[in-house]
Amino acid sequence: EDLCLSGKIYSKLLSWKEESNGNTALLIEGARRIGKSTVVESFAKNEYQSYILIDFSTVSKSIKALFEDISDLDYFFTASLQYKVDLHERNSLIIFDEVQLCPLARQAIKSLVKDHRYDYIETGSLI
Repeated sequence: EDLCLSGKIYSKLLSWKEESNGNTALLIEGARRIGKSTVVESFAKNEYQSYILIDFSTVSKSIKALFEDISDLDYFFTASLQYKVDLHERNSLIIFDEVQLCPLARQAIKSLVKDHRYDYIETGSLI
């Protein structure tokens, strides 16, 4: 059954990528430990040139602090070099995992999407 569920999620992700073309972020909510992050990460590996997964349950203070002021997006993306990933415009995905742990990241998503450089998926168990 889990495979069936992750297959359904995966095909939803594919149609979101196609239809949204970077104009919306996707939020995947659900109970903890049901495989949201796993599906999203394999989607990222298969469908994008590169991706960054920011897991807010383990993220460093310096990364979290980036979300306090996202007025300078170039600086924001430069800081992503901490992840040792090359981001490719319109072909990279940034995943905010356990996003409920960082309300500032949820607020930032609007500006990041508007910037239109990369795609964004948020996962979380929002209560």
